[in-house]
Amino acid sequence: MTGVRLHGARDLRVEDLPDPPPPGPGEVLIRVTAAGICGSDLHSYNHARIGDTLVSAPLVLGHEFAGVVEQCGRDAASGDGRPLCAGLRVAVDPATPCEKCEMCLRGDTHICRRLHFCGLSPDDGCFRERLVSPARSCFILPPDIDDERGAMLEPLGVAMHAVDLCRIMQGDTVALYGAGPIGLLILQLARNAGAASVYVVEPLPWRLSLAQRFGGIPVDPAADPVADIMRKTGDRGVDVAVEAAWADSSVQNVAESAVPGGRVVLVGIPGDNRLSLDHSTARRKELSFFFSRRMKHTYPGAIRLVQKKHVDLEGLITHRFPLSELPAAFALNARYSEGVVKVIITNSGTRGA
Repeated sequence: MTGVRLHGARDLRVEDLPDPPPPGPGEVLIRVTAAGICGSDLHSYNHARIGDTLVSAPLVLGHEFAGVVEQCGRDAASGDGRPLCAGLRVAVDPATPCEKCEMCLRGDTHICRRLHFCGLSPDDGCFRERLVSPARSCFILPPDIDDERGAMLEPLGVAMHAVDLCRIMQGDTVALYGAGPIGLLILQLARNAGAASVYVVEPLPWRLSLAQRFGGIPVDPAADPVADIMRKTGDRGVDVAVEAAWADSSVQNVAESAVPGGRVVLVGIPGDNRLSLDHSTARRKELSFFFSRRMKHTYPGAIRLVQKKHVDLEGLITHRFPLSELPAAFALNARYSEGVVKVIITNSGTRGA
């Protein structure tokens, strides 16, 4: 089968890979039909690492995906307990927790001590034609959600978890640094949660324009973002400040943008694996900081949000490439040019009604 592996920084190669084995008990064989390029994939692509996790051997990247079940092992049931069979379209949660450690048993499967994650070394990801997945990671897609939006349920879940951490209340003001796919989904969810105003800091004009379409208030890209937010809020600051970009001084900026006693949520992943913040800024305001890691059991809720049209996923997709052109897709995405917001990789996907 065709797959694409990362051999080193910016070294993606389209290759002929061995077919996956038949699924075992509680597993399914999936034909991948749509997959998204995530910012975390770009970290691995650019640096052959993400955080302290190195790509030390050729690796198939990718973790945002949907597909069609081709074969089921014994006792294959979805994450919400429904039996799976060949022909069903599914979205796949890329995380496989052990379900036995202390964190899993208390419900925090996203911080499982023995977590395996699709596309994170040493586990190959979804940028290939087929793969075997735990059945419990699969969620059946209804007819009104196509494969591309099915693949985007994963970043929507990340945004849902971040907004849960924000504890946004009716009438809160929010500052959002970064209007990439995750940031734009956080924006939509924050507005749904009752935020009165969401101020958006984003240097790329097409992304800032899209944020305005979703109800965000643009911060002047030519101005000092903190000063502009303070001016827009009458020198008060915001109740919630979200970092979804991680570019240079963004963590310091979100802390400075928050009102005393405010809440700060860090979603972005720094390229150099470092956090920089003046201690006095956070201490004197007694800010509450939350580090957001992936998501936990968000797929059923994400499906309902999309079905009820509370979030727009399709409006984020700007580019589509076939699997055979994945190296070109990554190169384009890594340049952050040509109007790119979300890149979807297609592999003869089926669209819903």
